[in-house]
Amino acid sequence: MKARRRGRPTVAAVAILGMAVLVGACGGPAGSGGPAATLLTGAGASPGPVGSTDIGDIYLAGGCFWGVEAYLSRIDGVLDAVSGYANGDTENPSYEDVTRRGSGHAETVWVRYDPARISLDEVLLYFFRIIDPISLNRQGPDAGTQYRTGIYYTDPADRAVIDRRMQEVQKAYERPVVVEVEPLRHFYSAEEYHQDYLEKNPAGYCHLDLSLAEEPVIRVSAYPKPPDEELRRRLTDLQYRVTQEHATEPPFTNPYDGLFAPGIYVDVVTGEPLFSSRDKFASGSGWPSFTRPIADYVVTHHPDMSHGVLRTEVRSRAGDSHLGHVFEDGPADRGGRRYCINSAALRFIPQDEMEAEGYGEYLGWVE
Repeated sequence: MKARRRGRPTVAAVAILGMAVLVGACGGPAGSGGPAATLLTGAGASPGPVGSTDIGDIYLAGGCFWGVEAYLSRIDGVLDAVSGYANGDTENPSYEDVTRRGSGHAETVWVRYDPARISLDEVLLYFFRIIDPISLNRQGPDAGTQYRTGIYYTDPADRAVIDRRMQEVQKAYERPVVVEVEPLRHFYSAEEYHQDYLEKNPAGYCHLDLSLAEEPVIRVSAYPKPPDEELRRRLTDLQYRVTQEHATEPPFTNPYDGLFAPGIYVDVVTGEPLFSSRDKFASGSGWPSFTRPIADYVVTHHPDMSHGVLRTEVRSRAGDSHLGHVFEDGPADRGGRRYCINSAALRFIPQDEMEAEGYGEYLGWVE
């Protein structure tokens, strides 16, 4: 679902630099001059309300901002996306300053989102789909420091979320991830002709596959945890003890140990998708075993010394349900991990029932 722009944001200060004929952004065609850059000072500038009293802000640099803005604006929960210049060395830069005069700014998109519909981590998941995080000062065919990747934040509490996502991304690469993570020093809104550029110019240059915005991300907000009294009514005694009281079910006698039909396994508490049949294998342990979760962000990992030896407990993200443990003795050719999970913590949805059960958008993660 595409976000609706709510008009240009109000700002703390405006510098008028006049009109100019500019070479087009990101290697594209020449564009007409527009209003000068607008100064925003991160925590200082205060855009007007866009429909929520609780709005998140994050500033993302991912190469040419024409495509990044168009992509991010299509994501459900994103309220507005504004192209601009961030964390450079000069004030009030024009596009000419950024691309030709070495002002040090990164082409950046200011993202305003509704945290009730999409979390910061989920915004970052979408962001990392469209960038090459190990490419320094280049994205697609566009090269230069203005095309560096970056995540710039204004709320210090966001740093922990960003760092966790960066750590997960790094696991997928042998070379270091070079995405810049810094507090936002300043952000200047780009000239008006850059805003909504691909809406105004549908055939305009874009280095991204905008359809990636339509690929699903499992939203934590879609799977709220019911109150305890409801769980006690709905769950069996064993399901409640496993998910809420850290119990372990008996091995070999649980329903999913020997099940290998195609489908997904969801949290019995919230319905959040957790594991796919494509990642299930016969471990001989007596419990369902998977090489990985359906997406890395749907489970959390916690140190567990309950048996006098350090193990890693696995819990669901949305419901905080105890699921089981992860060990490093899984199939080496599939990553080497074994997620040993209690059947009582899961509900299996066969592939041919996923559409009817409301999980049709995840069929690609099973097939």
